Amino acid sequence: MENVKKVFEALEKDARLTAEQISVMTGVPANEVQRIIKKAEKDGTIIKYKTVINWAKLGEEQVWALVEVKVVPQRDTGFGAIAERIYRFPQAKSVYLASGTYDLAILVAGKTMQEIAIFVSEKLAPMETVQGTVTHFILKKYKEDGVIMDDEGEPRRLGVVA
Repeated sequence: MENVKKVFEALEKDARLTAEQISVMTGVPANEVQRIIKKAEKDGTIIKYKTVINWAKLGEEQVWALVEVKVVPQRDTGFGAIAERIYRFPQAKSVYLASGTYDLAILVAGKTMQEIAIFVSEKLAPMETVQGTVTHFILKKYKEDGVIMDDEGEPRRLGVVA
């Protein structure tokens, strides 16, 4: 199990690593690395590979918001059914069950603040189980998926600390 964890930790930091590179980094033989990865892809342990893109560099501005949602859980399904309805909207990039004043935390993306406001006011808030929402617009990203964004918006990877 320790070998599996080492492979996953390496892939989580950089999904572009080859089996040979992971083998050198972890001491796990390359053929075992390949077997671990194939099995994890098949059984859903590895869900997807992701690239973090600085869209502003391409002139593609995006607006992000964190929307807190208070809901009434449904009989027999709890929060799951309402979460599913919400995560099916393309604007909802991530949906989390959270503790605290609000039940769900939703990371929403759009081209403009108005687009997000319309999504919240016309799609999210009117849902029958939604009791209230609070929208927090993301003003600046300092770190995303483990990558620090410096003042010029250039991604900068953290050094590995042993």
